[in-house]
Amino acid sequence: MALPVLPGAPRDRNIGKEKFHKSQLWGYCNNVAMLVGEDKPGIGGEPLPGQKLKPKYSVFPEGMGSNAPAWLAFDKQVLSFDAYFEEEVPDKNQELYRIRHCKIYFYLEDDTIQVIEPQVKNSGIAQGTIVRRHRIPLPPPHEDQFYTVEHFNINIEIIIYARRYKIIDCDQFTKNFLRKMGVRLNPPAGCPDDPYTKERQKILDSVTPLRPYERIDTLKQFLEHDGHVLRFYCVWDDPKSMFHDPRELVLRYYLSDDTIDIKEIIPVNSGQDAVPLFLRRDKLPKHAPTGLYQPGTITNRTVLNVFGNSVGSRGRYILDNRKTGAVHQEFYTESDLKIGAVINVWGREIILCDCDEFTREYYRTKYGVEDFTPVPYKAPPPPKPEKPIPPYNGFGSEEDSLCSCMSLLPKPPQKDFKKFMEKDRSAMESNILRFLAKLITDSPIDRDRKFLISYFLSDDTISVFEHRERNTGIRGGKFLERGRIKKPGQELFKSEPSEYFKAQNLFVGARVCFHGHNFLLVDADEYTFNYMEKHANEFSMADIGVVLKKLKDIAGPRSQEIRQMFATADPENTQVIEYDSFRNLIVTIADGAFSEHEIMTLGRYYSVRDEYEMDLNFLLAVTQEQLKKNNFENFEQLFAVFSYYDHEKCGVLPHETCRTICKSFKLPLANDDLQALLTTFEDDHKQVEYKKFVDGLNWRKNQIPAFQTIKVPLKNEDDWSRQPPFLPVKRIKYLSLLDDLFGKEE
Repeated sequence: MALPVLPGAPRDRNIGKEKFHKSQLWGYCNNVAMLVGEDKPGIGGEPLPGQKLKPKYSVFPEGMGSNAPAWLAFDKQVLSFDAYFEEEVPDKNQELYRIRHCKIYFYLEDDTIQVIEPQVKNSGIAQGTIVRRHRIPLPPPHEDQFYTVEHFNINIEIIIYARRYKIIDCDQFTKNFLRKMGVRLNPPAGCPDDPYTKERQKILDSVTPLRPYERIDTLKQFLEHDGHVLRFYCVWDDPKSMFHDPRELVLRYYLSDDTIDIKEIIPVNSGQDAVPLFLRRDKLPKHAPTGLYQPGTITNRTVLNVFGNSVGSRGRYILDNRKTGAVHQEFYTESDLKIGAVINVWGREIILCDCDEFTREYYRTKYGVEDFTPVPYKAPPPPKPEKPIPPYNGFGSEEDSLCSCMSLLPKPPQKDFKKFMEKDRSAMESNILRFLAKLITDSPIDRDRKFLISYFLSDDTISVFEHRERNTGIRGGKFLERGRIKKPGQELFKSEPSEYFKAQNLFVGARVCFHGHNFLLVDADEYTFNYMEKHANEFSMADIGVVLKKLKDIAGPRSQEIRQMFATADPENTQVIEYDSFRNLIVTIADGAFSEHEIMTLGRYYSVRDEYEMDLNFLLAVTQEQLKKNNFENFEQLFAVFSYYDHEKCGVLPHETCRTICKSFKLPLANDDLQALLTTFEDDHKQVEYKKFVDGLNWRKNQIPAFQTIKVPLKNEDDWSRQPPFLPVKRIKYLSLLDDLFGKEE
């Protein structure tokens, strides 16, 4: 057990000053010597009678900040005070003391203080942080306490580590904060002048420069137009040249400093010496060489000798602001340069013939010039002789034989790889146009044969398959292998490349000849119609705007007659007619000017799109069979994604959202089948019940064993797709067609 220290006993040198402070005194309690501190409270933390507790941190009144601790409530809130202190300068007669300005920052979050002296140019004093940020104790005899916000005000002095600072002002935030705390602010105080700085400024003001100074500021022009160059294409007709040929030049005018340089364009094998520049970069004077001056004649500044030679050898010179004796020399500027102008380049007459696009835009914006017609200065080059191409010899393809004529080392013909990547099969987009065709022949056997013509958009190739039918004596199958097909009537051995069938040559009603076989295209699948209508700018037969304009030009003068014809076809005034009647009317009106595809485009555009009813079991059975063949079993993940997008958890989602989710899962279903399936599971508000939809697709748990027949009338008796049309054209709204052709009838 440690023995108590007697009063008056020497203290241990190793014990810190904070342990034994002046505020802690020795006393007696019940005749027992013990250490009793003045700041020690009584029972329950209450102050003893006559005792004043010293706060360790700043105490803010209620309503200041929030109930959060100070380090959070007053985060990034700093009081800023303007102050100065006097510093003694020993052993120097020019200044006995100097005034140093500084900033005092008081951080409210932790009562730390920082003193910073702003940097002054050429002061010769190490400036910056004078006192780093930390809690600063009060001067003796209160060194056991620290500075708090209550110690600060305007027009007072504080002592920080024996240096006396005079606070003269503070910012507006500090004033508002102190007023809210109930502090009555003193009026701001003035800062005394530094005697040495004041004396130094007087000396600098009295000193005149050795030479007159005139400020010529070109920085603004440089910053605005740095990198901006006007480019003119010029010609100089050199009369002293051997062949009297014009010299082509390029003049560049730099807007940043109004300088010009000229570069010559030397033709290949011209025999001229190649030089870096025709004229180096500098300001180009006008009227040269008659306006040449001796060196030193032209100066940037003009001075006057006030006394002349009357006062000894000493003179006094001042700047001549009016420049009465200055020699002025004119230089070419941007306003002097224009197409067709002739400039004098040190005695050489140069014609400005043309300029680049940046120069045109600059003169168009700044000067409003619109005429930039170039000046012809040389004869047009002779036309290049055409390279004769030998005729095709029959070996290999025409493109391959042509490549052997282009270079000594034959290269294989380049294929359109970009078109192949854009038009190749991608997901559900096959990019294949399919048409139903039949032979144009008088043979009763060949007249009933049906062919499927497929046009591949990726490489413009065509394949033909024949529909197999029993007991016809015809085998069917592949009729024409896939490849490009030449148009008939072309010479075989010729120099020009042959023309091949394009996608625009195939449409319903077209007659095509493939290697001597004449086909009539009688129908197309739904994908072909949709593709041609989406790319109507490429297929005029499927462009409803072009078809309507063509029909309007034919039927314009007969508007009343045509209205009567349609009214006769609709005796019950139902405003719709059957497609066959509509087709017959269009054929009668156009008198053979319309193809079958154009009539079908009109019918599809103005059709009444009735949703046919399909047997749901059959549709699900077909879908499950397709999913089973492609080994699709991610039904739980599909349902989880549907549930994720159902934020309200109501069990339904919009039609387009469900379609997008199915596309992201790459369901192996055609667009039409997916569209019909989603439509089947819609409720009264056109929202898809996704749980029933996923259960219907799940061939693992809810397998439909047998197919059932669809009771939907086919397109016609010669239907070849074996699938019901998605939007069959049955009835036509002819009133909408008549309104678009002739306007609404009053």
